Amino acid sequence: MSSTGEQKVVENAWSMPIEPFKKEDMPYSLLCESSFATLFPRYREKYIRECWPLVKNALSEYGIKADLDVIEGSMTVSTTRKTWDPYIILKSRDVIKLIARGVPYEQAIRVLDDNIGCDIIKIGNLVRKRDRFVKRRQRLVGPKGATLKAIELLTNCYVLVQGNTVSALGPYKGLQHVRNIVEDTMKNIHPIYNIKALMIKRELAKDPKLKNENWDRFLPKYVNKNVQRKQPKKKRPKKEYTPFPPPQPESKMDKLLASGEYFLKEEDRKKKKLTEKMEKKAEAEKRRQEKRNKSFIPPEEKPYRKKQT
Repeated sequence: MSSTGEQKVVENAWSMPIEPFKKEDMPYSLLCESSFATLFPRYREKYIRECWPLVKNALSEYGIKADLDVIEGSMTVSTTRKTWDPYIILKSRDVIKLIARGVPYEQAIRVLDDNIGCDIIKIGNLVRKRDRFVKRRQRLVGPKGATLKAIELLTNCYVLVQGNTVSALGPYKGLQHVRNIVEDTMKNIHPIYNIKALMIKRELAKDPKLKNENWDRFLPKYVNKNVQRKQPKKKRPKKEYTPFPPPQPESKMDKLLASGEYFLKEEDRKKKKLTEKMEKKAEAEKRRQEKRNKSFIPPEEKPYRKKQT
């Protein structure tokens, strides 16, 4: 089989629907208990408290027990004797992971469906410099979230960019596209190239003549033109040549003799230093107060003039 044929088989495998697992398919109970726990940040505590009864009710339908520990800041899911789906514990783990990472309950609970999966892409270590990482992450979101919305519409996935991770949930084929877009964006490839490719693929799939052909000739090709340029060396000004050595710096004793502090007692020196320190402190406090009071000074208003009729 050719490489294009293998690629089509793989793509078809990704898009094939999964048959639902029914309660009658599992006549026996599970032999041992399995559990997963995840921590959540403090700012998510209020939302998790509100939606936790809904999470418990949704998981109890599959025989999964859910516990919330606010003191430790953790969520735990575990199987029971009533659990009839052996794979649902992994789906439950994904639900609490997504909720902890900022995904709302309405979206996170969709993972329990067999045809819906999730993917948490870690992007924090893909770019070295912090400012460059922030720019590329913002490029993934786009102006007013337009780029992220386009990715969601083309892949049928919910995507959330937050912190050092990108959380995505949706059909497995769409998750594959989302991961490719995110990784390429972190490699300095603009997401518009991948978005255009997805739009072209969607249109080509509608044509029955081109459905079973190779689409590489229709897809846009990205060429890396980012050439590293050497920074010009800074020209240092030439110093005038002098045969004489530089003047010897003054010692501490010379400075004390010049200021007259050398002939003072130790107590007088300490008092003088303390007074100078207090004067500097008072001046700094005065400048600080002036800076604070600037915002309370009203702006000058122009005199009102009546319109001449």
